Amino acid sequence: MNIKNTTSIFVDCHVFDSGFQGTRTYIQGLYSELIIKRDLHFFLVSSNPDNLASIFGNHSNVTYLKYKYENKYLRLLIDIPQIIKKHKIDFAHFQYTVSPFKRCRYIVTTHDILFINFPEYFSFFSKIINTFLYKQSAKWSEIRLTVSEFSKQKIHQHFGFSNYEITPNAIDNVFFEDYDKVLIKNEVAQKFSLKKYIIYVSRWEPRKNHQMVLKAFLDLELYKEYELLFLGNDTLSNPQYNEIFSQVDSEIKKKIFTLKNTDFNTMLLLLRGADASVYPSMAEGFGIPPLESVAAKIPTICSDKTAMSDFSFFEDYYFDPHNQIDFNDKLQKILKENLGTDFKIMAQKIKEKYSWKKSVEIVYRLIKQNQ
Repeated sequence: MNIKNTTSIFVDCHVFDSGFQGTRTYIQGLYSELIIKRDLHFFLVSSNPDNLASIFGNHSNVTYLKYKYENKYLRLLIDIPQIIKKHKIDFAHFQYTVSPFKRCRYIVTTHDILFINFPEYFSFFSKIINTFLYKQSAKWSEIRLTVSEFSKQKIHQHFGFSNYEITPNAIDNVFFEDYDKVLIKNEVAQKFSLKKYIIYVSRWEPRKNHQMVLKAFLDLELYKEYELLFLGNDTLSNPQYNEIFSQVDSEIKKKIFTLKNTDFNTMLLLLRGADASVYPSMAEGFGIPPLESVAAKIPTICSDKTAMSDFSFFEDYYFDPHNQIDFNDKLQKILKENLGTDFKIMAQKIKEKYSWKKSVEIVYRLIKQNQ
């Protein structure tokens, strides 16, 4: 392929150098689909390009590059401008924050500005710096994207930009695939010594509300029959959870597992092996994990706040993340009742509503319009 006859797209993929999070899922889903467009050439860049290649595969219109610096600011100030200049990039796609040295047209995805509406979950310094960086990044960008109607409204309210396009997250087809539950459970038991368990897939931050799950596990004495699995990396310390956990009986602690730095296949295996999945987050710009667990036919309950209020198909499986009794009742419901049919119907609704192909067509149209 003659790269000069194509539109070149730089994609900042530094999030692939750490654990699972929404921005990583977003980039992976969007660009796994967008690389089908052969009139575009992609430069995917991280500190571990071999890892990127294992995820996206080898394609004639994809070039993998390595950052010199792992530090965020050195990457934005030095690495990225040099790469854009060297490879004559036409568009550069960033998540939240762009490089201040503008040498091509910019695409920015502002997933959320939760630190403005929920300052109690963020440091004062991060709120001040991110408010400036996110707003300035939007000003410098020709194409502005976000992932939910909730985020679009909040960006308009606080930043004044009304021309954001919504490119929702979607769910990878692998989550919808059929699997043998018995075989999966046997594999999980052999590898992780987990038999009957409740799973919460999320990185650790106070707004993620891990303590609600722990309280339910203790109050309902679920440890007599189940184990509890938290799957996700540390981002911010959660003092409330730590305080409760420190007082838990040592025998009960043996029923509580925390796994970090897992790969995608391990995450999928553990999700499929779960008896129930919960998502009690108090604030999200989108909220992918509950959709993934429903797609995998796992009985799931989900917070009804912020962007997750768009997931109307949850209906009876919604709960208020500030109401422990509501959460406990809903958790007992999915553990006690046979709800397989309900979640199969919900999975189909998710598949119909959230599609990477739809989001890709929006991005592709905007690139063509801004050439």
